[in-house]
Amino acid sequence: MIAQSVGFMGPAFSVSFVLPLLVGVTTPTGKGAGGAAPLAVLLGAVGMLGVGWIVSAYARRIRTDGSLYDYVTAGLGTPIGAAAGYVYYLGVLALGAGIGLLAGGTVHEVLRTQFDLAPLPVWTWQLLLLALVLTVVHTGVHIAVRAQLVLALVSIGVLAAFFIHVIVQVGDDNSLSAFTPASSAQGWSGIAFSVIYGVLLFTGFEAAANLAAETAEPQRSIPRAVLISLLTAAVFFLLGCYAQLAGFGFSIGAVAEHASAPLLALASPDAFGDTWTVRLVELVIVLDMLAVYIGVSVSVTRGLPAMAQDGWLPRRLGVLSARRGTPVGGTAVIGVAYLTAIMISHLFGGAIAIRGLPAHVSWFAWLSAFGVFSLAAVYFALCLGAPHGLRDHPKRPLVWTSCLIGLLLTGGALLGAVHEVPAPTIWAARAAIGAIAVALPTALLVHARATTVTGR
Repeated sequence: MIAQSVGFMGPAFSVSFVLPLLVGVTTPTGKGAGGAAPLAVLLGAVGMLGVGWIVSAYARRIRTDGSLYDYVTAGLGTPIGAAAGYVYYLGVLALGAGIGLLAGGTVHEVLRTQFDLAPLPVWTWQLLLLALVLTVVHTGVHIAVRAQLVLALVSIGVLAAFFIHVIVQVGDDNSLSAFTPASSAQGWSGIAFSVIYGVLLFTGFEAAANLAAETAEPQRSIPRAVLISLLTAAVFFLLGCYAQLAGFGFSIGAVAEHASAPLLALASPDAFGDTWTVRLVELVIVLDMLAVYIGVSVSVTRGLPAMAQDGWLPRRLGVLSARRGTPVGGTAVIGVAYLTAIMISHLFGGAIAIRGLPAHVSWFAWLSAFGVFSLAAVYFALCLGAPHGLRDHPKRPLVWTSCLIGLLLTGGALLGAVHEVPAPTIWAARAAIGAIAVALPTALLVHARATTVTGR
């Protein structure tokens, strides 16, 4: 179960791409934490631990594959809980589609730049990875989780060793000032804005709860998996963020010069590695992307059938394979959604171009922005309803403390996603808001029809 949560978060993949966003050199508004990026990560970790504690408290009571949507239901009522389910799985589906596009494009670019090979176009690699993920997901959750565990452990181990190597090489130039507000040129304003990327780093920590029905002793195993995953990821993200910033001499200008791939720049022969170090780092990033791709897909294929069985989605989505017992409907949904994303990004690559980035990167940025906003909204609803949903919990002060911390973090993330954000990035947040606006009346309508039929 830890593998599912860690695989969804993709620590190695996330820490490789998020540093420029944290410091503010690639954000649409130009805002960021600057040299205090590790402090923003620390604050994000504290906030997500608050949300994580709430999830773990619910997981001890509720055993379903619906996870967060059932938890929101317990706190805010059935219609709002169902709406949260619609928004959550739509957001996760968008994240999966974006990861698939980025992973295929990354494989193509690595082969082209490192080995001067381009045997297949980007879209072909995307299709091949999609076929691989569908095969793993359909084969069974145990195969999927084992694949994630291997990929994640290899990736995290290699990068953790490299980060420690960088810190040791920096030597006396290391400084804890990166954990102080004074290191941010924009002060607390820039740090607060960057916390949204702290949410992005930890997105998916709750994924283990999606496997409740397929887990032995879920009331014990899932809370442990959620909290261990969060703590492990927090340590790794802090290590990775600090090591990269220290490797660039705490210079935001140096980070900006290598904003497209800061980690690869540090692994180059001109910095702290050599040619084979660069290739190894590229390999583990691709492996971790694949782990994320699998983790996201497993969450969707297990969550949608749970909502279908509860009557919120067509019953056909709850159909299981007669031979393997795996979700046929959920697997079909991700196959169609991911394939559609591949086709659209290939046919309309420039529709949401961002700063001249390749189409697969621009589409990943847009889809991930939509996904993170959607999930942050559900985390917010989860924290808002927890005082009621956990009203009989023996540790009421801890419930309220966790809720307040979670609300501050997720509320700030939602605000940061819409404040002074230009097009095309702002379209992602607006699309997510539109999805939320449609989800609630849809849930109310479905609930009203079900009540009419059953008389309850």
